[in-house]
Amino acid sequence: MTSGLRMVRNAREWSQERLVREIERYARQHKLAVASTASLRVYVSEWENGKRPISERYAKILRVLLGVTDDELYGRHVVPTGTAQADGYDELMNRIDAARSVSLTMVKTFMDQTELLRTVDRQMGAASLIDQMTGHLATLEDALTFAVLPETRRPVARALAGAATLAAWQALDVGAVERAWRHYELGKRAAKEADEPMYLAHATAEQAYVLCEAGRPAVALELVRNARRIGSQVMSPRLHAWLYAAEAEICAEAGLPDDCRRALDDAARLLPPGGEARDPDMLSIFLNEGHLVRWRGHSLALLGDDEATESLYAGLEASDPTFIRASAGLRCDLAQAHLARGEYDQAHEHLQQARLIASRTGSVRYRRRIERLTQRL
Repeated sequence: MTSGLRMVRNAREWSQERLVREIERYARQHKLAVASTASLRVYVSEWENGKRPISERYAKILRVLLGVTDDELYGRHVVPTGTAQADGYDELMNRIDAARSVSLTMVKTFMDQTELLRTVDRQMGAASLIDQMTGHLATLEDALTFAVLPETRRPVARALAGAATLAAWQALDVGAVERAWRHYELGKRAAKEADEPMYLAHATAEQAYVLCEAGRPAVALELVRNARRIGSQVMSPRLHAWLYAAEAEICAEAGLPDDCRRALDDAARLLPPGGEARDPDMLSIFLNEGHLVRWRGHSLALLGDDEATESLYAGLEASDPTFIRASAGLRCDLAQAHLARGEYDQAHEHLQQARLIASRTGSVRYRRRIERLTQRL
């Protein structure tokens, strides 16, 4: 079976030598025994050319370093999870009967598991959660595939919509863009099945980031505006404000400063007052005044606006210490704002902080941004 290692390595713009160094660094950090540098160079070459199978020992390291699933690592054709493998009616009926037993208590357990994965992701990054997230989605998809009646399917579909959107964002963070796109599509289908327009609007808007980061901000802007239309009047005020803030960021990427500022003003107008950040109707949404100030600074930094620095430092002071990975983005924004002002020492200092955090969380997305900004120093 052809190894997909070369593909995922190239997607992260790593050389074989860089991969060897990362394996050794990971092994030192986790006190693992690995082969010598010379042997690892041979292993990587042979893995990529199909001359040596990747053992589970090294596959475990590679999954974390590259943020990939086994199917992506080994280059296997992915069969959609949940496809019935039952041999005959008896087995099929057994699975359907099992799905009927999925109670509201079990659905709450699914959602609690998603919440746990979201918390770990926020504080430690997505790279270490690939196996857990893959298994969680498979369980939910299986439960939905074999559920028959709407009263059973809708709660499971709602749980799947939330989990798939989280998995998509995690995949985007580790640089697995196709997996991110597929997970967003799964989340959107689940949201439609659950008849949850808020979940559908959120998944659609986040999917726009895949397009934006692929260099298609104009199409991304159409998609995020479509997300607002999807939600229409049923959205919570906090989600509505979040969608405008996302639109503002994408407007900045598209080079539309007036549209960006209008969207930021709309977000501020719609945001509920107070320090509460969590949306009780949409648990994946965190947005309060402090978050929005930081988001404003990020958007203005993308535009090269001098006002960005003040907003970003205010956001840094008000930042939630549990949002570890997000702090890498804030440091990148501050570096970008200082670069626009020709303040290279301050930019260098923030990039150093961002690099440490991105290395800690395994964020490919932020590593790439850090490298782009570093080239401007």
